[in-house]
Amino acid sequence: MHQQKRQPELVEGNLPVFVFPTELIFYADDQSTHKQVLTLYNPYEFALKFKVLCTTPNKYVVVDAAGAVKPQCCMDIVIRHRDVRSCHYGVIDKFRLQVSEQSQRKALGRKEVVATLLPSAKEQQKEEEEKRIKEHLTESLFFEQSFQPENRTVSSGPSLLTVFLAVVCITALMLPTLGDVESLVPLYLHLSVNKLVAAYILGLITMAIFRT
Repeated sequence: MHQQKRQPELVEGNLPVFVFPTELIFYADDQSTHKQVLTLYNPYEFALKFKVLCTTPNKYVVVDAAGAVKPQCCMDIVIRHRDVRSCHYGVIDKFRLQVSEQSQRKALGRKEVVATLLPSAKEQQKEEEEKRIKEHLTESLFFEQSFQPENRTVSSGPSLLTVFLAVVCITALMLPTLGDVESLVPLYLHLSVNKLVAAYILGLITMAIFRT
């Protein structure tokens, strides 16, 4: 006799459950959001039974709260919010999708989906936009402070070499010109073309000092 192959026994509660989305947001001023759709996927080779539970069932209507999903198929579960009041704004409710194999009763896996009612979609978008702007400004300020020490130019005045060259050039310009007989300065200190060079260098040094 050929022994029939048995499917490996699945451990209770360890089967991954694939649901999208994992968060439902209802807006009081937008009736189109009062109806949301949860999609349950079954990527396995066997059919799954499912059941939808809720922490506050009086606030919601769940269409097809229980059923089955064929292998490698999906099922849409419609959830409607029926108690849109200001006292429920910001309250977080939870849905639990519990799945099991068709031939068994034990829950093979479960997945929680949170649901929140907000007063206005426009206010929510405005708050998110303001939050993004604040984060952007904070990041910009952080980077500006981080890179500021590196980009800062320290003005410590002209260097000693620059001052020395300036003194030499001024001294050269004060010496007598070659051919000046009445000067008391020795003849070897009389300059001619060198005075023009000294004047040119002194001009460059002056421009460099003003730029610093």
